[in-house]
Amino acid sequence: MRKSGDALVLLLAGGIGSRLNLLVGHRAKPAVPFGGIYRIIDFSLSNVMNSGLTRVGVLTQYKPLSLMAHIGDGAAWDFTGRTRGIKILPPRTGEKDSDWYKGTADAIRQNIDFILANPSEQVVVLSGDHIYRMDFAAMLSYHQYKKADITIGMMVVPKSEIHQFGAGIIDNENRIIGWEEKPKVPKTNLASMGIYIFDTKYLLRTLAQNRTEVDFGMHIIPRAINEDRVYAYPFYGYWRDVGTIQSYWETNMDIIRENSGIEPEEWEIRPNPECTSHSIDRPPVKFQSGCKVASSLIASGCVIEGTVINSVLSPGVRVRKGAVVSNAVVFADSEIEENAVVDLAILDKRVRVGAGAVVGHGENMTLANKEYPKHLYTGISLVGQEAKIPAGAKIGRNCIVGFGYDGAAFDGGNVLPDGQSA
Repeated sequence: MRKSGDALVLLLAGGIGSRLNLLVGHRAKPAVPFGGIYRIIDFSLSNVMNSGLTRVGVLTQYKPLSLMAHIGDGAAWDFTGRTRGIKILPPRTGEKDSDWYKGTADAIRQNIDFILANPSEQVVVLSGDHIYRMDFAAMLSYHQYKKADITIGMMVVPKSEIHQFGAGIIDNENRIIGWEEKPKVPKTNLASMGIYIFDTKYLLRTLAQNRTEVDFGMHIIPRAINEDRVYAYPFYGYWRDVGTIQSYWETNMDIIRENSGIEPEEWEIRPNPECTSHSIDRPPVKFQSGCKVASSLIASGCVIEGTVINSVLSPGVRVRKGAVVSNAVVFADSEIEENAVVDLAILDKRVRVGAGAVVGHGENMTLANKEYPKHLYTGISLVGQEAKIPAGAKIGRNCIVGFGYDGAAFDGGNVLPDGQSA
């Protein structure tokens, strides 16, 4: 049996992530800040590192610059050295303008040369936009024990959520005997986590057989179940797909909720403290006289003069005297000025909320955003990067204030009604 470090990792980090709305307006989904000091992709990269895997290709596509800057040379996750490394793999554009990745299998197919240049017995394919801890070395051992061609990480989810995933039907030995891709009327609640192990020779042969098969879940897995040895690897820990505003907010809140199952420090999740676009190497937090903090995560460099309750603050956030931040996720270097209120909101980097302003005004949580009703419908409001909320303004529920908003009045007034965008 070969060591887990001999397997090759291909990390898919190129999806649009459009359901995260303006949070992905200027960055790739895996590069979205999370949990105060992390980016979403830090969880997958740290799992790879902690599993003893040392060779990684990161397949990027949409808005990759912030992600590339964050990963750098991979030193933050020990991916540097003679026998270890990480490489960014963009789409092979050039022959045609349309030669971008058309699906998960097509993305791997376009990087066969990388697989051939890094000989391995197995290829581990991961997504870069999930929050979890997993030991891939144990999954590799399971794959080898089962003599599987493909092993898929799978977990039980509520049947009300299974329509978002590929779903597997298994026998008493965990062999997958049926497959449903995002079923509307599911026969199972066993969901694919988007984690695959392939025997390398099998993967190369499969990708060469039919070049019209561009997606694992829709094309390759259903066919392989009928023809080859495909097994489910059961997973019982914490795992979240943070692909929507609601799930992203809830997962951030899980960090500060007792017994939720997520423990980034205990999981040994590493951020990149030297990434210039999101430095976390700052002085300690300052809690000024008279401030009040409860059930919150406060990152380095923050200055708290007001009140912070049930919130996650990234580095460099300032909460001025009399200001109240509750049930919120606030990105780096934002400022909440005196007597302002931020409630049930996500603020991107370098946002300024003017004195006495309210983000999250009123009690109507159910009037969905008019422009994006499937993104914002539970009362959460979004404020884009570098936006300036005017002093005394009132922003309602399920609202969106766009990137770089300059602080002008909303339609001639000082109120942005529930469900509206500016």
